[in-house]
Amino acid sequence: MRSATSTAVGLGIVAVLLFPLYWMLNIALQPGSGLAALSAVPTDAGFGGFVAALRDQGGAMLTSLVVAFGAAALCLAISAPAAYALGRFRLPGMHLVLFGALVAQMVPDIVVANAVYNAYVDLHLVNSYLGLIPADAALGVPFVTVLMRAFMAGLPGEVLEAAMVDGANRFRTFISVVLPMCRNALITGGVFAFLFAWSDFLFALTLNTTDDVKPVTLGIYDYLGVDTTDWSAVMATAVLASLPAAVLLVFAQRHIVSGISGGSVK
Repeated sequence: MRSATSTAVGLGIVAVLLFPLYWMLNIALQPGSGLAALSAVPTDAGFGGFVAALRDQGGAMLTSLVVAFGAAALCLAISAPAAYALGRFRLPGMHLVLFGALVAQMVPDIVVANAVYNAYVDLHLVNSYLGLIPADAALGVPFVTVLMRAFMAGLPGEVLEAAMVDGANRFRTFISVVLPMCRNALITGGVFAFLFAWSDFLFALTLNTTDDVKPVTLGIYDYLGVDTTDWSAVMATAVLASLPAAVLLVFAQRHIVSGISGGSVK
């Protein structure tokens, strides 16, 4: 009886959490219907909203993919060596660096975006992939560094010493031994960095003044504040924007659980 009650409560919570997603898909499948004429179930479903979304926002979604994958790769390239150094070596001021990484996660993005904008204007990086990718990567560097540092600090020192005895230098040991052993942590950090960049709105809005580099978050924002009549296209854009993150989380779920639990234990 207790198990059945727990299951019912769990299903109820999941239903509440997933209802906005269902309603979003429901509206997307009812093209040409006003908000007052929407039904709870799409009896006359159509894919006109998705066709319009791909036509209007396809380029924005492709831009988001390029920026998110680029930001995730750059974030890992910075965070992995930093986490290894902080986790394996006794460096002066290490605790201050970790404290700074924690504080950096608490600073509001709008404060950082306004400060970065002035520097980007001087460096001519506004309205460019070269500017937006590092900015979005910076969102994940503190979190990923702290996460991976906890994992790398628990690596068996005997394995690393054996690699160096066999002739590998520190760089070769890091590339050939440490990174393969930290695969789950790398995937976890990469997924979080991708999600940070994929959902970014403030940097995309602040560092872009034209439509040359417009992520999908700005594409959806364009629908707001105007006389929107085709809500099917709006919600279809939202559904398509949710798919890459959802697919990535489904395929990386096992690695994410292992990476988070491994880092928390170690």
